[in-house]
Formats: sequence, structure tokens, C-alpha cells
Amino acid sequence: MYSINPTKTKAWKALLEHRKDIEKIHLRDWMKDDNRFSTMHVKIKSVLLFDFSKHRINEKTVKLLEDLFNECKVQSSLEDQLSGGKINVTEDRSVLHSVLRDPDIEPLIIEGQDVREISKIESQRMYEFAEKVRNGSIHGYTGKKFKNIVNIGIGGSDLGPKMAVNALKPYSKKGLKFYFVSNIDGSDLNECLLQVDPQETLFIVASKTFTTQETMTNAEVAKKWMIQNMGDVDSIKKHFIAISTNHENVSKFGIKKENIFRFWDWVGGRYSIWSTIGMALCISIGSDNFKKFLNGANLVDKHTREKPFKENIPQIMAALGIWYRNFLNATTYAVLPYDQNLDRFPAYLQQADMESNGKSMDRDGNHVNYSTGPIIWGEPGTNGQHAFYQLIHQGTELIPTDFIASIFIKHPYKDNHEKLLSNFLAQTKALALGRKNADSPFRKFEGNQPSSSLIFNKMNPFSLGALISLYEHKIFYQGVIWNIFSYDQWGVELGKEMAKTILPEIQGAGIDETHDPSTKGLLNHIRDLSNRADNN
Repeated sequence: MYSINPTKTKAWKALLEHRKDIEKIHLRDWMKDDNRFSTMHVKIKSVLLFDFSKHRINEKTVKLLEDLFNECKVQSSLEDQLSGGKINVTEDRSVLHSVLRDPDIEPLIIEGQDVREISKIESQRMYEFAEKVRNGSIHGYTGKKFKNIVNIGIGGSDLGPKMAVNALKPYSKKGLKFYFVSNIDGSDLNECLLQVDPQETLFIVASKTFTTQETMTNAEVAKKWMIQNMGDVDSIKKHFIAISTNHENVSKFGIKKENIFRFWDWVGGRYSIWSTIGMALCISIGSDNFKKFLNGANLVDKHTREKPFKENIPQIMAALGIWYRNFLNATTYAVLPYDQNLDRFPAYLQQADMESNGKSMDRDGNHVNYSTGPIIWGEPGTNGQHAFYQLIHQGTELIPTDFIASIFIKHPYKDNHEKLLSNFLAQTKALALGRKNADSPFRKFEGNQPSSSLIFNKMNPFSLGALISLYEHKIFYQGVIWNIFSYDQWGVELGKEMAKTILPEIQGAGIDETHDPSTKGLLNHIRDLSNRADNN
């Protein structure tokens, strides 16, 4: 990948001048053009319509953003990623999660291994295991079928599977319940264990290194709980599986070899739902549907690799984000799914986006002199309409939004869905146009709040795969423009290192006098209260 400071490009400078020409133009004026929708939407087959006509842009804006992508060599960077180049430079790794959903039979050799072949072998192992859990041929220690699947992980080992299982509830096998435990706060695991029968519970311990403090602490508690209830340490071999790169640590934990599923260091945690980290999803929807999930993502992979900028949905999404973040000074971006089953999608994107592009050093190790990743947030509609939409409509912040909806549904309540879609359309219109004439200044709406609409035919496994892939590529493209490394996450390390030092002090060891006064004071307060006999 090239290292290009975007502010030095001709396109960046032209966009700064262009902003002066159009920043005062209201979306009401743009919408007077009857051809605006026809020139500012893209379809992907019978899967998705992407509308970007309600944005504060014109054709010149689009052309200049395309020029920026060309000057920053975005397409070349995509090819570097897909061909296995070690674009995760600070960790000396390739970034090949797209291989996991690629049916291409051509070998792709990375460090002496055909990554396509080994990923297909491991996926097949996952499919076979998932189907045996679903049909009961793999069962618990006492012979009972598994009814409860508990995924223990954190970050990408939790957010992706949890989001996807929730999103595809209508496709889940009846009689199975899924639980996701991530927080080291003991109440998270406790609430789960109170609800499940150990004889009918399968634990998936998902950790790349099998050393993650939160995951391994919870896994050890679950292990003791299982042994206490079953009365036999060998029950672990029936009730626990692991997804990890560290087979030595997994074996020490007590999980048998055939219940260890691999993924690789060229699959980043927040991009790992396509791998065996997706085991819970595969058990939920079945292997055939999981393959459709992969196929939907692969469709977008091909779309973004082959289509020119003006027909390339992830590139347009990324470019719009650059426009608002760097030229119109928007600090946040809201993702608003009008689909209750997508309630965890904004949280999933928070990690995918902010852990990727929350960087302030460019690829040469210099502090950037421009803004990078925005704050990502959101909740499902229509719930959000009765909460934070007030701020978007009449607050002082510019907040670009993505609205996501589907036309066909998997429940029988047509009237509910029609009302949901009417709210979806009304909100994008109201945000764009506002209301000038009102009998009170408090009832006026400035409007001019931009939004994209992503309308799927239906939200099924194929569509969900496509949706996630759209955002993955968007995040990558923005990282290329910002000249940062999107695939490392060193920012999560410092607090974890400090926690290891502080833990013994909470447990009674001597306090390090070099702590800052605030930390020392809080630590003493915690120790004083913890040592009291009456802690109820």
C-alpha cells in the first residue's frame, strides 16, 4: 500500500474550494431536481437498493471524491489486500477475511500455505459439527441433546456472532437458545448459568490467543460450574469446544483435540464472523444458510472490486463519510436499522469502525493533521424516534445517518411493517427537508440533515452477509484515504497491561506508590470497602 497524505492531493484541495461553493445550499434546493434519485442510487441485483440522493452533494462533489480515491490509489490498495500483501504492517500480517467467503479454487499461498484450501477444510469441519449438534448426534455427557449454546468471547469473538444470531432469528433452529457472555463482570455469566441446564449446554470458548483475560476468566468459571454439576472432570470434553490459534493452551484447559477449531492470524478478530468464530451462527441457522451468508458477502466483494466508483456502493459510502468528516466537520455517524432483529448491528459497527479507524498516526508514524474515524452509534427505529432523533432534527450537530430496512418480512404482521416503512421514509424526508413554515419557532425544523437509505428485498442470511461486507469495505477504503493502518488495534493494549498490575493490589498486595493521586485514592477506597465484613 502507498503512503499518501490526502491533504496534499489536488482533489483534497479542490474539495476544500468546492465546499465553499455548496455548503450554504439546502437539501430542499437539491431536491428540486426531478432526476436526482435516478442519478444517485445504485442497485445490486435483486438484493439491495442504495440511495444517496439525500446528501449535501452534487455531481461535481462525486467527481472530486472519485478523484481523491484515484489519487490515494484506493483500488490498488484493495488489490494489495486481496492478494495477501501484509498490509497490517505493524503486526506483519496479511488481511484475508475475504478469502473465507471466496469460492475461488485458485490457490493463494501465504507463508507456504494455501489459505483458500485450509480455510475450506476448517469451514467444512465447522459445518459437520454444527449439523451434528442440530440433529442431536453430538450431545452432552449424560446423553441429552444440546438445547443451550453459550458463546464465551469478547470483542470480535462476541459482537459479530451475537449480532448475526440476533439478526437471523427467523432462520434459527427451533428449540435452541443462544447466550453470549463477554463481560468480565460476573453478573453477565451468572445470569446465563441461572437459565441453563448443564446437561443440555454447549460452551463455545472463542479466543484467538486463549489468553484473553475476560474470556478465560469466564471460561474457567463455566468449567468449574460444569464439573460441579456433572461430578466428573471428563464432562468438559463433551460440553466445551474452542475456537483459537493456540492449541497448546486449549489442550491444557481440557478440551479434546477434535473439538478445537482453528482460525488464523490473517483473520482479524472484528472481521472473523466468516470463520469458525461464526460457529454459534452456523449452529443457529445451519450450514446451508451459513454458506448463503458467505455468498452474500462475496457478492459485495466482487461488486466493489469490479464496479467503477459511481456504481460502487462501498466506495460511495466511504467517500460520503470522508466528505462529512473532513470537509463539513461532522464528528459522529448514526446507523439506524428499521429492523428489530438488527438491534446489535450498530454496536457491531462500533467495534468494526472505531477500532479500525480510531487512529491518529499515519502509515509513516507521523501524527495526522486531519480528522480520522467518526463516532459510530445508533439504535433500531422506531425506538430511536422517541429518544435521540430529537437531537438530530433540532440539535446543533451535523449527523449523517444510514437508514436500513427490508421490504419483505418473516413475521405475519403486515400492518406493523407498513407502519415501520412509513416511518423509515418519513424520517429520511423530514431530516432532509425540515419544515420552514410553522406557527412557532419551536416547531421549525432546519432539515438539511443528510442520510443514505439501504433497502434490502429481505433480510435473510445472504442479505446480512452483503450488509456486513458493505461496511467492511467502507471502513477499509476510509482507512486508505486517511493513510492509517486499519487492521491493528494497539489502543486496546495499554489499559489491559495496567489492569494486570493493579489486580494484585486490589487483592491485597502492596500499592505502587508511583500511581497518580487519583488512581491511588480510588484504589484505597476500593480496598477499604472490600475489607469490611458487611458488604451487602
